[in-house]
Amino acid sequence: MSNNIKIPLSSLPIGRHGKVMTITSEGPTRRRMLDLGFVRGTDVLALRKSPLGDPTAYKIRGAVIALRQEEASYIYISELI
Repeated sequence: MSNNIKIPLSSLPIGRHGKVMTITSEGPTRRRMLDLGFVRGTDVLALRKSPLGDPTAYKIRGAVIALRQEEASYIYISELI
């Protein structure tokens, strides 16, 4: 069940799931996010942060994708409880 509050993916705590709601970037950055599988309704899991805190690894559609905080801030999710 989702709480219907959109938060940036960069704010998703490690070990928590969310569903992609929207992507606010445009152009090539938006296309890259869509190509990586960040489409509306897709489940995403925050796996771990790098030792220096950026990037963060996310599991999406069976793949592990590392995104910098800036990139992840363009993706809004609904955190799952």
